[in-house]
Amino acid sequence: MKFKIAFLLILFITLSFAQLPKGFVYVKDIVPDVKVELRYCTDNNFVGEVIDGYIENKAILTNEAAIALKKVQTELVKSNLSIKIYDSYRPQRAVNHFVRWAKKENDTLMKAVFYPDVKKKNLFSSGYIASKSRHSSGSTLDITIVNLETGEELDMGSPYDFFGNASWVKNSNLNKQQKKNRALLQKVMLSNGFRNYPQEWWHFTLRGEPFKNQYFDFLVE
Repeated sequence: MKFKIAFLLILFITLSFAQLPKGFVYVKDIVPDVKVELRYCTDNNFVGEVIDGYIENKAILTNEAAIALKKVQTELVKSNLSIKIYDSYRPQRAVNHFVRWAKKENDTLMKAVFYPDVKKKNLFSSGYIASKSRHSSGSTLDITIVNLETGEELDMGSPYDFFGNASWVKNSNLNKQQKKNRALLQKVMLSNGFRNYPQEWWHFTLRGEPFKNQYFDFLVE
C-alpha cells in the first residue's frame, strides 16, 4: 500500500512538471520577480470575457525568450522598475476564439474601451485580428513597465490592446513623459534581443525565435 501511494505521488509530481512541451518554461522560473497580469485570463480585454485556453495567470515562453527577458528585467530593476506581462504564449484555441468573436459584428461590449474608432467588421483587414498569431509560437509577448515603489504602470499614452493609431510605436501625439516611457521600453527590449511590432507599443518577438511558424495549442495553466 505504501509503495502504491509513493508511486502515485511520484507520478503526480512528474506529470505536474511535464505539462509544458520541451523548450517551453514558466517565465517566473527564470525571472522570479517579473509581474504577470494575463488579461485573457480575465474579462478585462477587448472581447470582454475569459478567453479559451487561459486557465491560470501563468506566463509561458520558450526558454530562449525567457532568458532574454531576464536580461531586460535585470536592467530595469536597477532603476526600481519591472516588466509586467499582459500576454506571452497564446494557445491556438485562444486565437480561434478571437476569430469567432470578430465575426459577430453585433458583439461590441468593449468597443468604447478598446476600439472606439475602428468598425468591428474592419478588424481583420486592419490587421488587428488574424487566424494565426506569433504568440502561439511561444517567443512573443505583450508587456509594459511598472514602478516597483508604487506598483503603477508607466504611462504609455494608450491602454494595452487599444486598436488605433494611438498605440503605434511612432505615434507622435504624446506628452514628454509618455514619449520617454515608450522610448525606455523600446530601448530595453530591442537591446536585449527582441524586435517590436510597429502598430503595438507593447508587442515584442525574440529575434531568432526557435519555433517560428509553429503554432502550439497547449493550455495556459
